[in-house]
Amino acid sequence: MLEAKNIHKAYGELQVLKGVDIEVGQGQIVTIVGKSGAGKSTLLHILGTLDKPDVGQVCIDGTDVFALDDDALARFRNGRIGFVFQFHHLLPEFTALENVCMPAFIARMPESKAVARAKELLDYLGLSARLDHKPGQLSGGEQQRVAVARALMNRPAIVFADEPSGNLDSVSSQELHQLIFRLRLDFDQTFVIATHNQELATMSDRVLRMKDGLLMEEREE
Repeated sequence: MLEAKNIHKAYGELQVLKGVDIEVGQGQIVTIVGKSGAGKSTLLHILGTLDKPDVGQVCIDGTDVFALDDDALARFRNGRIGFVFQFHHLLPEFTALENVCMPAFIARMPESKAVARAKELLDYLGLSARLDHKPGQLSGGEQQRVAVARALMNRPAIVFADEPSGNLDSVSSQELHQLIFRLRLDFDQTFVIATHNQELATMSDRVLRMKDGLLMEEREE
């Protein structure tokens, strides 16, 4: 599902990534761990096409993503990649339903189809009673579940999550972790997750450690 080779990234004199290689199979849940500043988020942003490497290649679902022009890359990102961040990045003026529909609207999905898909996802995530609530009316855990629904809206090949439980209390964190594994079980969804959460790392199929600009396999089942 994901193959990246020889990823390098520098910011001025600072070499953040020094030749990272990673492969992730369909339906795997892979966590990337490491100290703050080790480059986890930088790598995740490159793998998710939000940033470009100085050197290297990223293939997702058979597509060499950085060989695409900007418009084609934007369409690929919208249709084939989902994102979940530590801070939910929900639009505060829109309801949960409207927030989840946004990726579908960008993809020009008919409104009736988008709304039906969003309702289906929110119901699956236990939020059918919160469709018309705006983010400020939801708990942190509910906001993150809305963000997960939004990430899944266009049936992505892969979901990248950057510290998805980092802003949640322990109960909401456990619920989110269980949800990720339920999504894998029910939909064979692939996840790559940067995290400091040891519980989530322990649950995952593989743990990769970022250290000194390189990625090393720490545990594989």
